[in-house]
Amino acid sequence: MQEMPLIPFSDKNAIPQLGLGVWQVSNDQAEHCVQEAIAQGYVNLDTAAAYGNEAGVGAGIRASGKPRESLFITTKLWNDRHGYDLAFNAAHDSLAKLGTDYLDLYLIHWPLAGSTKFVDAWRALIEMQKEGLVKSIGVSNFTKENLERLHAETGVWPVINQVELHPQLPQHDLRAFHAKHGIVTQAWSPLAQGQIVRDPVIRALAEKHGKTAAQVTLRWHVQNGIVVIPKSVTPARIKENIDIFDFELDADAMRQIDALRTDVRLGPDPAAYTG
Repeated sequence: MQEMPLIPFSDKNAIPQLGLGVWQVSNDQAEHCVQEAIAQGYVNLDTAAAYGNEAGVGAGIRASGKPRESLFITTKLWNDRHGYDLAFNAAHDSLAKLGTDYLDLYLIHWPLAGSTKFVDAWRALIEMQKEGLVKSIGVSNFTKENLERLHAETGVWPVINQVELHPQLPQHDLRAFHAKHGIVTQAWSPLAQGQIVRDPVIRALAEKHGKTAAQVTLRWHVQNGIVVIPKSVTPARIKENIDIFDFELDADAMRQIDALRTDVRLGPDPAAYTG
């Protein structure tokens, strides 16, 4: 396996391009799959307060014996904590559950349609970064309009925006906006919740390269410069998902995957989601 690429942030920090996501993973499962992932070479771990498994992620980290400073830990602020003081309290709650005294990345999980309270939370994240509580600050599921409001009111762009993204929903316009403003794009549900691995185009490319359909899809993300956090609790698939840095898709393969675009979402539309 080749070395994991690092994607630079505008704040001079950097994020490993592939990590482990733990959405819909129980505390007990989280402990075991995090320990397994670290054993397989993962250093980027992505959780959230809303997942209810920060304690399990922390337990897995401790059980792995891996030094904290060698890992990149992300968690997210939930919707009921939008507010300056609320956000600070939420961050401390997450730190306690994870068993660490700082975060590598803290994200606002959703902007919430019709609300601007996320700006107060963003001001709190800016202060957290100044205090060293978090190294980098970003958002998840934000639209261009949400991002512009953050910058207009605080002068600070997020370093990253984590959004639903996969070959069927490639988010071209949003990615172009991100690139213009130095925002890294990160994908959740990069395998379209398993749908994409059944696609005949992906399957044919997988056979051609001697890889799995999931590996081909994740490689498409990586070659597009996207940070990706596939979820798995299965040791074999955890190993499989990180084994994508020893092959490359040519331009024709990339075009074939690009042609799978439907712009159909599997998750909520951030422009309408109210929590």
